[in-house]
Amino acid sequence: MSPELQALIDLQEFDARIARLDAEAARLPKQLDAIQQALKEASRSLDTLKTKFDVTRKDLRAKEKDLEVASAKRTKTEARLWEVKTNKEYSAVLLEIEEIKQEKAKTEEEILALMEMQERLTADLRDAESRMKVREAQAGEDEAKVRKKLAEVEGELSIVRAERSSRAREISPALLSSYERILKARGGVAVAAVGTGPICGACRVSIRPQAMQELRTSSEPRLCENCGRYLYWQDPA
Repeated sequence: MSPELQALIDLQEFDARIARLDAEAARLPKQLDAIQQALKEASRSLDTLKTKFDVTRKDLRAKEKDLEVASAKRTKTEARLWEVKTNKEYSAVLLEIEEIKQEKAKTEEEILALMEMQERLTADLRDAESRMKVREAQAGEDEAKVRKKLAEVEGELSIVRAERSSRAREISPALLSSYERILKARGGVAVAAVGTGPICGACRVSIRPQAMQELRTSSEPRLCENCGRYLYWQDPA
């Protein structure tokens, strides 16, 4: 095998590693975004629960004030019973008192319902805040792991690219240009092995017997007649 053909094989290995590392380097920031997005959604849910709790508390205070007003109104109206002079006026005041009593009873029921809701929301809010703390801690750990992995991938990428650049300088400009053109056109695979089976290791198309013989005996880079990739003979293990 010629030094240039071996250099092409090595270059293909470097490029395959770079492609895998590039994909990983692109995936990891998305993973970080997903962690943050999940945390934001949990935070929004917690904020919604807090808002509901605040609204319920305000409604409860408003109803309690309404109850105070109704109680004062009833006291004042009952005092009027001693001031009326006719049965008709007396009946009218009694009717007004009954209406106030019904209004007061309705308000008391609403207050009870709001108190029960506030109690449930208090428990829900306490649980949600507890879960949020756990989520934040877990998110912090997950982010640290992903950032560490990203730093490792970027460091490895830097090393592999430097090694690839050094190896590429050992290939003639014309052959390197041809290799890179094929690499781009053929989905990142420009060099393929041929073993005992007479087929291209990339496109899986059969190779003519004469071409197989030339591949075995020649030290020069040869192209697959079907896919145009560089081929090399790989002795069986």
